[in-house]
Amino acid sequence: MRKFLGVLFAVAWSAQVLAQQIGSTAPLVLALNWKPEPQFGGFYAAQLQGYYRDNTLNVKIIEGGSGTPTIQMLAAGKIDYAVVSADEVVIAHARGATNIVALFATFQISPQAIMTHAQRGFTSIEEILHSDGVLLWQAGLPYSQYLKKEYSPIEVFTAPYLGGIGSFQNDSKVSQQCFISSEPLTAVAAGLKINTFLVADTGYNPYTTVLATTRERWKASPSEVKGMIAAVRSGWNDYLAKPEETNRAMQTLNKAMSADTFTHSAQAQQSLIKTDTTALIGEMTLARWQTLGDQLLDLKIIQKPVSAKDLFIDL
Repeated sequence: MRKFLGVLFAVAWSAQVLAQQIGSTAPLVLALNWKPEPQFGGFYAAQLQGYYRDNTLNVKIIEGGSGTPTIQMLAAGKIDYAVVSADEVVIAHARGATNIVALFATFQISPQAIMTHAQRGFTSIEEILHSDGVLLWQAGLPYSQYLKKEYSPIEVFTAPYLGGIGSFQNDSKVSQQCFISSEPLTAVAAGLKINTFLVADTGYNPYTTVLATTRERWKASPSEVKGMIAAVRSGWNDYLAKPEETNRAMQTLNKAMSADTFTHSAQAQQSLIKTDTTALIGEMTLARWQTLGDQLLDLKIIQKPVSAKDLFIDL
């Protein structure tokens, strides 16, 4: 019976997607930078619940993968909307792609974190960086460059993070980068006792899972862009309140993630999307963008200042 219901729901989901594409030979393309997972739940909920349609939009969501260059695709006009990170927007502007504008910031608190074995007894990222263990991370990412400068000189041995928790699982002296709503869940499911520490608590907290488009589209079709923001906001409000239906739909598209993981991941990210100070889901402030721009300039990731007010649309 469960298998039959799963097939029935998959058919219903496909019919819903098809219904939203009827009447338009050129749907708006929204490109994700990873596979269908709870971090994109609101975008899929907007489709499933008809919020795009309610705003007279026909949206096609395409999934990404490791290294999917959504911001370059957007700048080149290959897609209409993209999910990117805030630091990518700043870097793009510094390199001349000033047509990129952010519209909606899903994560108010970045889910980027460092995961350790509980038996190590660490109480902060600073302690991890000054330990005798091993840290697996992507050294070229802005957050790691920020931590290296903030806590210089670091003493921990660093090595590239290649995905998964294999090395972490086999060695208690290994710590690794993670998303709070992903790898820690896998570790706990494997029976490991862990601690996780948000990078945001160190002072580097860029908006994450940011919906972006081009300035040309905003100027040419402001009603469309406003409709997109409204639909996505409704989708996220729906997903945060009741993620179950959308999770089932996303699982038909991403069979590698279990139903339990979908559930726990959605729960783990809730407080990062809607915080105690969040007045409106997806909201952004000039001060946050300015801080991020200043940090990237200080780290020499960008070589010249960018205008914070040009990075996003304040609606």
